[in-house]
Amino acid sequence: MSTVQHERPPEQHVSGWAVGGVAFAATIMTLTGVFQALAGLVAIFNDEFYVVAQNYTFDLDVSAWGWIHLIVGLAVLATGMGLFARKAWAGVTAIILAMLSALTNFFFIPYYPIWSLLVIGLALWVIWALTRPGAIET
Repeated sequence: MSTVQHERPPEQHVSGWAVGGVAFAATIMTLTGVFQALAGLVAIFNDEFYVVAQNYTFDLDVSAWGWIHLIVGLAVLATGMGLFARKAWAGVTAIILAMLSALTNFFFIPYYPIWSLLVIGLALWVIWALTRPGAIET
């Protein structure tokens, strides 16, 4: 009988910066998910809170924006929790949802400009953190 030996590939060393980047992205995703969901609930329950800009091309009812923010916020929150748990699906999903969150808030700028720009910046920072070498396991 012959014994077949399989060589194991050398374990790839993941830098502390990559692990820290994933922890940062998970934290920011969780926080922005909660805040975006709360902003959505505010829009759903109180149509008068947000000031509607005149002649805006993407003019939706404030309640519709509220539902969009609520759904995106809950998805971002769940993905942030998945990043904390180092789930395989969470890395790519987080990048996609960060792009969706940035896009949603870009269209929401006339309603709540400073908050929208802040969320766009945080989403871009999450994308940067997750695209560092070794951040997402394949």
